[in-house]
Amino acid sequence: MRLLVAEDDPKLLKSLVHIFESNKFCVDGVSNGEDALAHGQSQEYDGLILDIMMPGLDGLKVLQTLRKEGVTTPALFLTARTEVSQRVEGLDAGADDYLPKPFSTAELLARVRAMLRRKDTYLPDLLSLGPVTLNRSTYQLGYQERVQSLSGKEFQLPEMMMQAPNTILPTERFITHLWGWDTNVDTSVVWVHISNLRKKIAALQAPLEIRFVRNAGYVLEVKA
Repeated sequence: MRLLVAEDDPKLLKSLVHIFESNKFCVDGVSNGEDALAHGQSQEYDGLILDIMMPGLDGLKVLQTLRKEGVTTPALFLTARTEVSQRVEGLDAGADDYLPKPFSTAELLARVRAMLRRKDTYLPDLLSLGPVTLNRSTYQLGYQERVQSLSGKEFQLPEMMMQAPNTILPTERFITHLWGWDTNVDTSVVWVHISNLRKKIAALQAPLEIRFVRNAGYVLEVKA
């Protein structure tokens, strides 16, 4: 899943991005309210992690604006403001949860997972395409009694494709979803990860095929 993290403390932002990426999330990090609003308006994210006290637009204003524009992406506020009235203000702005600083990594991840489970478009831990499964808790691709562990982008690629089976996904969509809008990654990097994923599918002897469609992208299909 893809998260937007908005935090004006550069050290904390770097730490948050590392925490989420280490737990198989795709993450974009921004350090001010204007960028948070612009990214949030794209509706490319499964969840928003927002600091309240940011330069320019604060987190409350960012979320209020997004909610007025019809953006329903789940949001969690991270902030040093701990008074009950301020928590109520954050929730009234449209937040799904509120975690005061300092916080533990374990609690942060648990709250984010809980927030994402409440999404209207919530996906179960086990995705499937034909007889092949992708376990989003263990990061394993499975077929019959065999499993292959996936890491990093190897996991995120089939997660995207299993949510849109038999649909051609443009290479650029993989790049922006997995690496973010400002990345310098080119299409050859996607090809490398696709190649590695194909090898693991072959090792499973699973009836799946990642087919490349010239000038269009990649499509995941069950072999006939």
